[in-house]
Amino acid sequence: MRRNARLLPEPEGPREGREGRGPRLRLLIAGDSSAAGVGAGTQKQALSGQLVSLLATHHTVEWRLEATTGYTTQDTIDRLQRLKDQFDVVVTALGVNDVTRAVTAQRFEDQQSRLLALLTGQIGARNVIVTAVPQMARFPALPQPLAWVLGQQAARLDRGLQKVAAGFPQVYHLSLNLPDDPSLAAPDGYHPSPKTYAIWAAEITRLIRQA
Repeated sequence: MRRNARLLPEPEGPREGREGRGPRLRLLIAGDSSAAGVGAGTQKQALSGQLVSLLATHHTVEWRLEATTGYTTQDTIDRLQRLKDQFDVVVTALGVNDVTRAVTAQRFEDQQSRLLALLTGQIGARNVIVTAVPQMARFPALPQPLAWVLGQQAARLDRGLQKVAAGFPQVYHLSLNLPDDPSLAAPDGYHPSPKTYAIWAAEITRLIRQA
């Protein structure tokens, strides 16, 4: 499947900026290829662009994107440990690469605990939104029985993620319950489309305003 997969690039566009009017909101988006916006043509169509546009209607958003295709939870910890700045809200998207790299459920929980401690400690986040590990059994690109196997492990890791998130009062677990709609997948059948990024951004915005 790796040999035959269609490889989509990370979209072009800024990965940090300042937008909007209103109270200051420092936003960090971190994680893997979905956080980086793979499947969208530009960062404006990706999670970062759509989320910032929504939040900028009520805030002056100072934002940064720290995400790379192929990143695992451990990769993200290593990257964010080097950050000097602090942020009010952090959004994470991780798990798919932990599944495909055969990270155990226990190690994933331990690494997510370390990541959340970093975000709520050194990085100073008042609110953290951890996106659920995607339902890999529904990825169009994955054949059976591979889709079922990876889907089971993704669900296992997500249960661990929910348990870890419940231990931090500032952390919210976001599960996206998407319909069976082919337009929600990118052409590679593996990443979100701009339509999915819009739904995702709207759900994050709802949680931030609720928090």
